[in-house]
Amino acid sequence: MDISKQKEAVGEFAANLVKDEDIIGMGTGSTVAFFAKALGQRIKNGENFHAIPTSYQSIGLCNENNIKITSLNEHIPEKAFDGADEVNNNNQLIKGRGGAMTQEKIIDYNAREFYVLIDQDKIVDVLGKKFPVPIEVIPLAIKTVMNTLLKIGKPKIREAKYKDGPIITDNGNFIVDLKIIVNNPIELENKLNNIPGVVENGIFTKECKIIYPINNDVINIR
Repeated sequence: MDISKQKEAVGEFAANLVKDEDIIGMGTGSTVAFFAKALGQRIKNGENFHAIPTSYQSIGLCNENNIKITSLNEHIPEKAFDGADEVNNNNQLIKGRGGAMTQEKIIDYNAREFYVLIDQDKIVDVLGKKFPVPIEVIPLAIKTVMNTLLKIGKPKIREAKYKDGPIITDNGNFIVDLKIIVNNPIELENKLNNIPGVVENGIFTKECKIIYPINNDVINIR
């Protein structure tokens, strides 16, 4: 099963965990797009869901699939469904390649249940092997934050592809990608968030369930 088919199978499997009238957290990414599409088909068949989106992309997925949008001001999600860039054996994550980790963490951490949708390539033994840790930084503090991060790992401001200068998040901030092997995710998550000027980082250590394919026709939850 190729990567696209894995993502589609995982997204459809996850959609079956959602009950009619559920309020969910709608994550960001390509696998979540298949999840939203599957929910959209159920809406056509008469069911109804409300979603709290984690990004502008998530808002678009909801609109495309006729999923009603709500917010944390109105509801706490029963379940949140999101993707990940890396997942270790303790179900700890690196997220944020799409730049939405702050809003994702707010919604995912407040959900009663948190599900992570991945393909097999996202499973690693140690976080940081394939992807850096993304860190959202207030522009005013970029120099001082970079100076602090240089003592921890190898930081780099994420540059935009289709505009000059850095990526700007949905919250109007910069992203710094920190290349580092994450041996203690809980410790590093807290350490990064204690740097003045850091809004949030992409290490996720909340208890979650991982949905992933284990062979061509079986999807597993751990």
